[in-house]
Amino acid sequence: MELRVVDHPLVAHKLTHLREESTSSPTFRLLVAELVTLLAYEATRQVRVEQAGITTPVAPTTGVRLSEKPLAVPILRAGLGMLEGFTRLVPTAEVGFVGMARDERTLKPTTYAERLPHDLSGRQCYVLDPMLATGGSLAGCVHFLARRGATDITCICLLAAPEGIERVRGLMDSTDVDGRLVVASIDERLNERGYIVPGLGDAGDRLYGLAE
Repeated sequence: MELRVVDHPLVAHKLTHLREESTSSPTFRLLVAELVTLLAYEATRQVRVEQAGITTPVAPTTGVRLSEKPLAVPILRAGLGMLEGFTRLVPTAEVGFVGMARDERTLKPTTYAERLPHDLSGRQCYVLDPMLATGGSLAGCVHFLARRGATDITCICLLAAPEGIERVRGLMDSTDVDGRLVVASIDERLNERGYIVPGLGDAGDRLYGLAE
């Protein structure tokens, strides 16, 4: 698995405001969308393109167009807050969903919803999940996609803990998946509740203001 940490002043600036406890939900949602657009720019460096002949106001020339529709897969519910930022950059992307919830006692994910194409062979998939903490939800989603034939999977996260990175890396390295993980920051660790430290709290609650 290839790991990319996006080192850019605007990414760091927006992430700092996201972390602040005083940031309101409306501002938090706006910052997430803006930050994801920046991360998606880096995450789509390997997006497939094909040559296309066009005519400018001056002369004919050859450019490139996306050769297929990438599949964006937000992990519900918090990943839904990242979808606008991704589709702002890739408006032709198709969207699938995986709903997962974490058991706060065992820290293990359970799947409660799934809407994905049955055959993902040859598709480029982009999984959206704000927080890579224990890695259970993200690994579970990657497993879903791989079981349906996906072999090119890029995961986009705002923050990641070392423990979650190693879990997802182990899953991808044990399969035929050509995987990438793009993040804005790798934080220090997980606490006893499985939250990222220093982190930014519960991304879902901060996006939508409701308890899990």
